[in-house]
Amino acid sequence: MDRFERYALVADDEPLIRMDVQAILTKAGFQVLTAAGAEEALDILLRRSPKIELLFTDVQMPPGKMTGYDLARRCARDMPDIAILVASGAQPPEPDTLPEAALFLDKPFSPDQILRCLSQLLPNR
Repeated sequence: MDRFERYALVADDEPLIRMDVQAILTKAGFQVLTAAGAEEALDILLRRSPKIELLFTDVQMPPGKMTGYDLARRCARDMPDIAILVASGAQPPEPDTLPEAALFLDKPFSPDQILRCLSQLLPNR
């Protein structure tokens, strides 16, 4: 039996951002899995989705063909129980770019901003 009940997946090509978000989510009670790109993240989601509650993804993750928006839409379509938080230091998303229940977070962000987003995305957990 797993000792963790809450799992999150962080997908970002920047190792320092992955580590920062991992630390924030770990303090919030999650066991955190990480991926350096959207394709790797999708593979993890497909293998472990029943346990993952939260997807935190960056938008631009070279060198893959899939963006964080693509990953978020696929996750929302195929795994609707997973909460989605999309972050980017570029411009905010165009209308209808994010899945309906997902939230967008501008980079740079603070731990408090992530925690506020978590309280919106996962209010009963």
